Amino acid sequence: MEPKLIKEYVEEGTLRIEWRDFPYQGRESVSAALAARAAQAQGKFWEYHDLLYANQSSGNTGGYSEENLVALAKKAGLDRRRFEEDLKSARYNGVVQADFREGQRLGISGTPTFIINDQVLVGLQPLQVFEQAIEEARREAEGG
Repeated sequence: MEPKLIKEYVEEGTLRIEWRDFPYQGRESVSAALAARAAQAQGKFWEYHDLLYANQSSGNTGGYSEENLVALAKKAGLDRRRFEEDLKSARYNGVVQADFREGQRLGISGTPTFIINDQVLVGLQPLQVFEQAIEEARREAEGG
C-alpha cells in the first residue's frame, strides 16, 4: 500500500509523510524508538524501521532488547559502534518523548495512527480509505 501512495501522491507533491514516535507500550517501545533515531542519524531510518516491524514481539518480552536492537542494526548495515553509543546514551530521548507527548495531546492512543490534515485514521486501513482522505484534503487545499 505505501509504495502506491508514495508514487501517486508523495512524488508529485500532494502528500508529505512524516513519522512521529509514539512509544506507548513501555520500556522496549521506547528502546525501539531510540534505536530507530540512532539509525536515522546514519541515514537508515526506514531500513531499520522495516526490520523493527518485521521482528516485533508483543509487549515487553525481550524482542527489543539491546542485544536484538544491535543485531538489527548490523542487519541494516549501520556502524555498530556509533549505533551502540547513541543507544546507550539515550541521545534522542528528548525527541522521542516530545513526539509522545504531542501524540497524547492530540488524543492518540495507539499505533498505527495516521493524520491527513484534520482527519484521523486509526489502525490499518484499506488503500482506498487513504486515497479518499488524501483526495478530500487535496480538494480542500484547492478551495473546493
